Amino acid sequence: MATGIIQAEGLGKTYSVGFWGRKVHALRSLTLEVRQGEIFGLVGPNGAGKSTAIKLLLGLIRPSRGTGSIDGQPMGAPESRRRLGFLPENPVLYEFLTAAEYLSLSGSLLGLSGKVIRARARELLDLVGLAHAVDLGIRKFSKGMVQRLGLAQALMGDPAVVILDEPMSGLDPIGRKDVRDVMFRLRDEGRTVFFSTHILPDVEAICDRVALLSKGSLTDIGRLDDLLSDRVRAVEVTVSGLSAEQRDRVQKERSARAQGDRVIATFPSQEAADGFLGEVVALKARVEAVTASRENLEELFMRRAAEAKEARK
Repeated sequence: MATGIIQAEGLGKTYSVGFWGRKVHALRSLTLEVRQGEIFGLVGPNGAGKSTAIKLLLGLIRPSRGTGSIDGQPMGAPESRRRLGFLPENPVLYEFLTAAEYLSLSGSLLGLSGKVIRARARELLDLVGLAHAVDLGIRKFSKGMVQRLGLAQALMGDPAVVILDEPMSGLDPIGRKDVRDVMFRLRDEGRTVFFSTHILPDVEAICDRVALLSKGSLTDIGRLDDLLSDRVRAVEVTVSGLSAEQRDRVQKERSARAQGDRVIATFPSQEAADGFLGEVVALKARVEAVTASRENLEELFMRRAAEAKEARK
């Protein structure tokens, strides 16, 4: 396997559940590499094994099989954490501290000087949108504010590798955009961002590469452009300049819909759309838009889930 700043080789975790010790495979055999300076998304629904994979790489739980490393050091070793920042899925902070005091405590645990802590805390609180809450007690924070402060804590040590478990959890659309902007900034600075999520539009917007997990198994890994099918699944044509009679006929014959004086028709292929475009030209109407829809990440994931279900029959 090629050298990466984060690596997993056949990594798996099995739990014994209940009186009879029923085996539950939280993660089956994960093999992947995360390269330096990229944003890498670990994608899957709740229960897919994302948090288990992260806990294994961090050394928070022991693997049932396989190995892994961070920055060339075995996973779980103290040396693997020296240049690492981590945000858990549900951060639990000391609620009787203020935001500034919490980051000061985090910096002290990292061995930073008081001068560095003060400067770094101000910078990070501004970065995550909490500059207004420097002296506010954490017990008064909303869930989104706690998530933002947890992200600031993860960056306190100026890490080269940042691991984020569901970083968009509890955030409104503005907060999600802010976190995405932070990820872009970290990548631009040459840092590596490895994060898990089930929010697929965020993955499509920011990831250099992704890995898809389903029921503890890796189904796909790579660049989205390489993973998604380039097959056109629908073509939408928007036309204006038709008479009322022509609009009615098009709607009836083509199962199109009206939008003001426009008609929007959807076709299963480019060939079918081409036939309609020929009719539109003959009618001397105006073609305002032709939009081809291709497979997105959600559809890929649903396709893999359907394939897995079919294979179990």
